[in-house]
Amino acid sequence: MRKMAVGNMGLLAEVTRGQRVESQHFGRAVIVDASGKVVWSCGDYEASIYPRSTVKALLGLELVESGAAARLQLSDAELALTCASHNGEAEHAATAQRLLSRVGLDVGALECGTHWPTYEPAARQLAGAGEQACPLHNNCSGKHAGLICLSCDAGIATQGYIDPQHAIQKRVTQVLAEVTGAEHREDRRGTDGCSMPTYAIPLHSLAHGFARFGSGIGLSADRARAAQTLREAVAKQPFMVAGTGRYDTALMKEIGLGAFIKMGAEGVMVAALPDEGLGIAIKVDDGANRAAEVAMSALISRFGGDILRNKAAQSGILERTMCQSLRNWEGRDVGEIRAALNAGT
Repeated sequence: MRKMAVGNMGLLAEVTRGQRVESQHFGRAVIVDASGKVVWSCGDYEASIYPRSTVKALLGLELVESGAAARLQLSDAELALTCASHNGEAEHAATAQRLLSRVGLDVGALECGTHWPTYEPAARQLAGAGEQACPLHNNCSGKHAGLICLSCDAGIATQGYIDPQHAIQKRVTQVLAEVTGAEHREDRRGTDGCSMPTYAIPLHSLAHGFARFGSGIGLSADRARAAQTLREAVAKQPFMVAGTGRYDTALMKEIGLGAFIKMGAEGVMVAALPDEGLGIAIKVDDGANRAAEVAMSALISRFGGDILRNKAAQSGILERTMCQSLRNWEGRDVGEIRAALNAGT
């Protein structure tokens, strides 16, 4: 087996053109069971990273565990959107609005900021209709709407809900710390693109949190049920988690409950494999999401159980995504991006 590493990094993916390797992506990855035992690793998995949007499902646990989601009668699509980094397509924006309407609020309650839909056809459609983007199109609007719902259900004023000192932020941050087993301290705090706090934690802790999220092991009975509710909602509504042409949606559409997968910014990605009781966390050091995708597919293919692999094999989704064709502007195949994980132990 080939073994390549640079310092505390391992080789995760390589990009070819013609017969040559043109680029390489280094980083670290780790697979952990629900007890915290490392099953496989590549690079320094104890180094801290910002999880970014990968933890949205963990932030959503309190919404379900507290009973707020049931009291507000949130649908599977609405729950899935609270876990999402979505494209800003029309259905995403409409679902975010429905979440807000559950508590009698509208787009003005969102504090995530505005950007155009990240899915270009959706942005073109919006502009072509003479409309402007609004916070509903922000890829994080579902997460924010979920926190607003939780806040309203608890009778807490929503204004400033993005502030680390807001009561609802303290509640969900405490859940993050408990599920991952990592301290979420002020000196480890940064600000995410949507103005929410993000806390640097070891990659190992991130993977451990998703091993627990997938299996329920190490969680209270109520929290384990909340995790299952969110996983089931995402499996039923994978489009809501990302959208057209997106990796997370494509895999979960085919694999269903066999895996929960979430991409974050800057080359961070997580997965929970419930049947195997495993959590996976990847950080590509140059921030390339394309490398995280092929690496994740290779790891799911290798460590997923027979049921998961058989389900994926019916569509060939793992094979297609662990080695992806690169095409030029004329649609010609000019190379590929492929997983290169033999550095793992």
